[in-house]
Amino acid sequence: MTQMPQSLDGLRVLVVDDETDIREFITIVLEAQGMSVKAVASAAAAFEVLKADQPDVLVCDIRMPGGSGHDLIRQIRQFEAKEGGHLPATAITAYQDEDKEKSLKAGFDAFLHKFAQPNEWVETIAKLAGRASA
Repeated sequence: MTQMPQSLDGLRVLVVDDETDIREFITIVLEAQGMSVKAVASAAAAFEVLKADQPDVLVCDIRMPGGSGHDLIRQIRQFEAKEGGHLPATAITAYQDEDKEKSLKAGFDAFLHKFAQPNEWVETIAKLAGRASA
């Protein structure tokens, strides 16, 4: 894994994925870079967290039972339209045939495959947070 700048220390990331092993893996990778991670298993739980505490970046699975990532990001963007602000967000998926354009049109700022290299995760989150290295 490439070494990322210290400026990632304390970056707050909300991870949303219904698969426990994926949530735990992403959490380990991001915390190793100094980020503070809150991980939840559903879109509903994520929206509750967002109402109470605004993270710096959202990492959200697209396909989840009980509410997709696309539904969640649309809900977040509608809330932001009324309340202001913008939460940088990346969609994640394990499916090769997932439509990147559909995710971007739904309101995500970036798109990652779950099996991307860990440094890609870190670099994408750093860019979304405006903390990418030069």
